[in-house]
Amino acid sequence: MAKRCGFIGTGNMGLPMALRLLDRGYELTVFDIREDALQPLLERGAQAAKSPADVASEADTILVSLPTPEVVHEVALGPNGIVEGSIVRTYVDLSTTGPTVAELVANWLGKKGISVLDAPVSGGVSGAEKGTLTVMVSGPVSPYEEMKPLLEIIGKNVIYVGKRPGWGQMMKLVNNLLSATALAASSEAFVLGIKAGLDPEIMLKVINGSTGRNTATEDKFPGAILPRTFDWGFTTDLMYKDVKLCLEQAEMLGVPMWVGNAVRQLWAYVVSQGGGPRDFTTIIQYIESWAGVEVRASR
Repeated sequence: MAKRCGFIGTGNMGLPMALRLLDRGYELTVFDIREDALQPLLERGAQAAKSPADVASEADTILVSLPTPEVVHEVALGPNGIVEGSIVRTYVDLSTTGPTVAELVANWLGKKGISVLDAPVSGGVSGAEKGTLTVMVSGPVSPYEEMKPLLEIIGKNVIYVGKRPGWGQMMKLVNNLLSATALAASSEAFVLGIKAGLDPEIMLKVINGSTGRNTATEDKFPGAILPRTFDWGFTTDLMYKDVKLCLEQAEMLGVPMWVGNAVRQLWAYVVSQGGGPRDFTTIIQYIESWAGVEVRASR
């Protein structure tokens, strides 16, 4: 596999993934609409491009890490998009775009002879920095096998979901629905406990030693909520987007989502109150405001 590749989208998740590739000897051609987001890569020897099409004319393998399905569609298929590049042969989407856009992009890029892998990741900014992400890959087997050594630089768990475009995206949406549910339900439970007079650190110890433990209580509460730093590195807007995409797929497939719809409603409320750009761990603050209490460590 060639050592030069392209990377588009160097935000909270994309930047640490791209830096890991540089650390392993890859030469990168990079693009982001925010020039300041590229600076750490340029300082390490990466080459800046003027557009996604320019990246696709410099590198035969391109990875993208982008915030929304609309942006993915524009970068892949829009004017000056990847589809207009001259040498790109493999496209790897690390974003969470949902199956619909993944299938559309795979169809159109496939007509240009470009192999497409949707490979959304899970594990947060910390996982991106440490290379411990889970990568959920779907697409043709041969490109997957070719890209696996590269993906193992950014992910500890690279899992092949299947050959159908969008299956990796569907897997990511299911995972994030559970993650969003765990954080929302745990936030309500902790606010209830504090309102009743319980100590949050004792609650955390009991829950994580019992059947109520989950990713929120094991990671996000001790890491960002109890210390009141709210700096997990993932915005409420993005979490709401993922939940919404998941519920849209469920509706299309005729699957009832009683709990999922309640979870979506809570995340939508937080967004409606101006919480969209804030870290998603701040969801608890909106529940605290109703109850008149605050969940924080004693020291």
